[in-house]
Amino acid sequence: MSLIVQKYGGSSVAGPARIKRVAERVKRYKKKGHALVIVVSALGDTTDELLELSRQVTRSPSRRELDMLMSTGEQASVALLAMALHELSCDAISFTGAQVGILTDAAYTRARIVSVETRRIREELKKNKVVIVAGFQGTNPDGEITTLGRGGSDLTAVALAKALSADACEIYTDVEGIFTADPRLVKTARKIDRISYEEMLELASSGAQVMQSRSIEVAGKFDIPVHVRSSFSNKEGTWIVKEDRSMEGVLIRGVSVNRDEAKLTVTAVPNRPGVAGKIFRTLADGGVNVDMIIQNIGKHASTDISFTVPKSDAEPAVKLLRKIAGKMGFRDVSFDANIAKVSVVGVGMRSHAGVAAGMFEALGKNGINIEMISTSEIKISCVVKKSDAEKAVRLLHDEFISGKKPKK
Repeated sequence: MSLIVQKYGGSSVAGPARIKRVAERVKRYKKKGHALVIVVSALGDTTDELLELSRQVTRSPSRRELDMLMSTGEQASVALLAMALHELSCDAISFTGAQVGILTDAAYTRARIVSVETRRIREELKKNKVVIVAGFQGTNPDGEITTLGRGGSDLTAVALAKALSADACEIYTDVEGIFTADPRLVKTARKIDRISYEEMLELASSGAQVMQSRSIEVAGKFDIPVHVRSSFSNKEGTWIVKEDRSMEGVLIRGVSVNRDEAKLTVTAVPNRPGVAGKIFRTLADGGVNVDMIIQNIGKHASTDISFTVPKSDAEPAVKLLRKIAGKMGFRDVSFDANIAKVSVVGVGMRSHAGVAAGMFEALGKNGINIEMISTSEIKISCVVKKSDAEKAVRLLHDEFISGKKPKK
């Protein structure tokens, strides 16, 4: 008998009819003799709706109370799915993250899993029950409820697959797998059959929203094959696996866009050693994640430093830095939310030259200005105006994947 961990996203359980459909799929797997652990996200847009409710109460909700609020969405989902399975005469039991012993650190709204206690899950599996676990949540050492960040149910599923030594980890969503670009933006985007952990991590961290980047980190670290597929069909999806030599034959695996970042600029920073370190230490201690960084060449007494952060961190970052402006001697901090980051990703870049040139030329010939650039061994990212983002994605997909040259 194989043990399978399945995760169903919010779109897969967005209402009673879809919950019943998921229950029917789970029952079919159970009839085949599989032991099943099901991880469920909140129904539909519940998390966004809860966040909006919090904003109507306060502009600055405490992170602890946000976690208390947002964790309720998954608790409703697991109970409803268990009820739907009971209706199909399929024995099931639902649990919150705390009840199954998902222990996290103390970072509210973006906690990391420290350990998973599997005793209670194994006990219920021995009773031949389907075990349903609330995704996205756990508890810290003080017993406080924490959440795992956007898309955290993916991380719950992968962590449970590792802790239980599962035979498979399936991530069900509303698309048929990982595509070379968002098919809503690029009509010629096609499904990828196999993608490496490294490529998927770069795509996820660059804006592809099919899976949470931290879940890919864990899957890659422990070599857990992940099958991303649609909950609305039985077609094979995309396998996220170890890199193999055949993958190097594909120059660019995918193009992604992230519209959820803001660019901050610290102006007139004293041009002396240690100042930049103190600026970014202040942000790190405040829990602000920094992505791309550019510092102008310091030929004068001062310089400017620009960097990107998640849009939700922009205002807190500005407040943190303005508090130390006088002490550090820089003039001010500004931010621009009207940007997007466009990236091309592929392990084939390791053995092929000219990707950067092709990317910059394709954008430049079509009037798209590049504000910032960052690179890794298998990724090149450019910050552009948000209004140019969709056009940039289509141009780059045509340049590197569809085989068409971008039109001037």
